[in-house]
Amino acid sequence: MKATSFAIVPATSKSYHAILLGGLLCGTLDITAAFIFYGFLRGRSPIRILQSIASGLLGMDAYDGDLATAALGIALHFMIALTAAAIYHLASRKLKLLTQHPISCGLLYGVAVYLFMNFIVLPLSAFPHKGAYTSAILIRGLAIHMFCVGLPISLANSWYSNSEQANKN
Repeated sequence: MKATSFAIVPATSKSYHAILLGGLLCGTLDITAAFIFYGFLRGRSPIRILQSIASGLLGMDAYDGDLATAALGIALHFMIALTAAAIYHLASRKLKLLTQHPISCGLLYGVAVYLFMNFIVLPLSAFPHKGAYTSAILIRGLAIHMFCVGLPISLANSWYSNSEQANKN
């Protein structure tokens, strides 16, 4: 008797590889951009940036936790990146356009992730800082999400989807 898998994506496919690569690339590029633009250029340490991420869950208490809340922040950051990659991948199984046009779709996905994170997730979280959205902040945030979030996710997904198709032929 053959064991049945209840996974959303088949274990034999390259789906997990696409999600993992896309999520890790996205998470690494996005946190690097945050360290540069919101840390280095503003005089804040990487630990403070990571605590800021954890503050979405813990509120102001995140800044009292030192390395523990910084570790929580990086874990949350990569969990979000992997989730974004999984959502894109699952959508691409139904919408072939996402794998056929990875650059334009990835850039648009980055915009969608930015809008979702900033106008749905952050307001519903315990994130204690309510900032103004100046045009410079909006443009920088959109650019980071387009090129450091959406694009690496879509390219990783497309690459694995194309290699999976080549293996079937």
